[in-house]
Amino acid sequence: MKWLIDEISDLLGQLKQWQTWLGIGLVSAFAGLAYLVATYAFRTDAVLIFVHRAGAACRELTNGTIIAMFCGMIFFTFTAVLTLGEFQRFVEYQRHAAHREARQSLIWCIIWGVVALGIAVGALVFFNQYCR
Repeated sequence: MKWLIDEISDLLGQLKQWQTWLGIGLVSAFAGLAYLVATYAFRTDAVLIFVHRAGAACRELTNGTIIAMFCGMIFFTFTAVLTLGEFQRFVEYQRHAAHREARQSLIWCIIWGVVALGIAVGALVFFNQYCR
């Protein structure tokens, strides 16, 4: 039973670090962006429009548009995972006082984060213009 108390105290110790909260914030931001894009994407679904479950009037998507949105979703997922991985490397390098590697990981974390954000915002702008 003592091991459980030790694990809980270690968990509470982790919640006192700023890196933990930044990681939770990154995951929440990516989940929020994915949720927003998914809600717009469901408005364009032909089956939901047919059964009158979609609330917006959207034009029908062509095959090319559907493929582009599917690939965009995959690339958004990859870049979000890369951002989280680089952030984890940054924290680990910082813990080991490897300043040059930590700086390089932080730069790549920012680059991949901006790319992921750009993909999600691009999808949101596309769906906002596509639906009335």
